Amino acid sequence: MNLDYLRYFVKLAEVRHYTRAAEQLCITQPSLSHAIRLLEGELGVPLFEKTGQNTMLTRFGEEFLECAQQTLSTLDRGISSLQHSAQGEGLIRLGFLRVLGIDYIPKLAAGFLAANPEKNIRFEFHTDRTQGLLDGLMDRRYDLIVCSEPAPEPHLTAVPVTEQDLVLIVPKDHPLALRHSVDLAEALPYPQVYFSKGSGLREVVDGLFAAAGGAPQIAYETEEDQVIAGLVAQGFGLAVVPYMDLLLKLDLAILKISAPPYKRQFFLVQNDKLFLPPAAQAFRQFVLAHRAE
Repeated sequence: MNLDYLRYFVKLAEVRHYTRAAEQLCITQPSLSHAIRLLEGELGVPLFEKTGQNTMLTRFGEEFLECAQQTLSTLDRGISSLQHSAQGEGLIRLGFLRVLGIDYIPKLAAGFLAANPEKNIRFEFHTDRTQGLLDGLMDRRYDLIVCSEPAPEPHLTAVPVTEQDLVLIVPKDHPLALRHSVDLAEALPYPQVYFSKGSGLREVVDGLFAAAGGAPQIAYETEEDQVIAGLVAQGFGLAVVPYMDLLLKLDLAILKISAPPYKRQFFLVQNDKLFLPPAAQAFRQFVLAHRAE
């Protein structure tokens, strides 16, 4: 069905006069009459009937008018939405590691919105582990993700955007508590509160202890770094965790790891196989421009 004819039909139904409707549509009256005849022929029923100098809808026309208006309204909304998206507006679906949701991601998103006050931009925030985020990116559930370094893939572009120090935390009454820094090998004799298997940091901490020359004594395991910090503060062991402001509020000592050296990097990742909406493209450029900060 010709969409122009639908618009002609709706306009004529509103104006109820062929000449005036044609003028408002910027077409000739014969063109309008021809379009209505073709539409009626396609539907198999009359849509209009003459009443003096005016044109009125038949009962078939009244029934069809509601459908035509809804169809055009839906189409116009879709066109408008895509046009706004092409201008850098719309939804940005962002996935990231939970640890980045405390400070890094909220500041970036707020800064981006503040830099684009004239645009209607919305965020959809999702958290998961690195593999879950990568799966979501592949499944088109996210436009961009920020996660640990992914395995090299030809269709993924991963750029380091921020980093995080790892520290050793110990109870305040622990023998290491008075130290400012520590070689991780010195932590090997003590029980550890450790990241569970499957956690993104489990392999990282395993690698650090292996580089320090041994295997840790794992006393307890859990998924969340905040829970680990709470357990350490209550004397359940010591732990290697990402530095976070929460540590300053707990009854524990924070030690810099002098050896082996390590900084945890986080990467902004996109799927090169998928079209990145203009709003997400702009946000990606904003993130890359603020890497030093």
